[in-house]
Amino acid sequence: MDNRKTDEELLVRIGQHDDAAVRTMVTRKLPRLLAMAVRMLGDRHEAEDVTQEAFVRLWRQAGKWQSGRATFDTWLHRVTLNLCYDRLRRHREQPVAEAPDTPDTAPGPEEALSTQDESDRIQQALASLPDRQREAIVLQYYQEFTNIEAAEIMNISIEALESLLARARRNLRAILEEAEKREESR
Repeated sequence: MDNRKTDEELLVRIGQHDDAAVRTMVTRKLPRLLAMAVRMLGDRHEAEDVTQEAFVRLWRQAGKWQSGRATFDTWLHRVTLNLCYDRLRRHREQPVAEAPDTPDTAPGPEEALSTQDESDRIQQALASLPDRQREAIVLQYYQEFTNIEAAEIMNISIEALESLLARARRNLRAILEEAEKREESR
């Protein structure tokens, strides 16, 4: 079944204030939106607030949805990203590094510490990127959107997205190399 079609069918039902449709949409979309918001903000509680607000906006706008202007997924991710940027502007501080929630695969203590340290370093490096570079990385690598989808969500050309990704990768590499040098000198 085509998810876009079922998303649009759910939107119609949500526009009619169908609680079951809202629950279905939240179940379907929440994990990806929350993961993206956590990576953008670096704070799970802030990310939960942002995703909740995105779903409130969905609830309010569902009856006005016009198919064909943008895909529903694009619109919902854009709303969530805009809410993340609003939070970042309000705080005007770097996001606090928080490792994403990962399932417990029960590695040994040394391996777990090593993996956690690496995850922390990557999250800190990601948090130190400029907002648009972080957004491009999150959409492509963590949210697994194609270049076309990520560019559409960011409202930029594919070439501009690719340029942002290239700069972000270079910056991440430099940040991680600098952190490694600092660790070695200790």
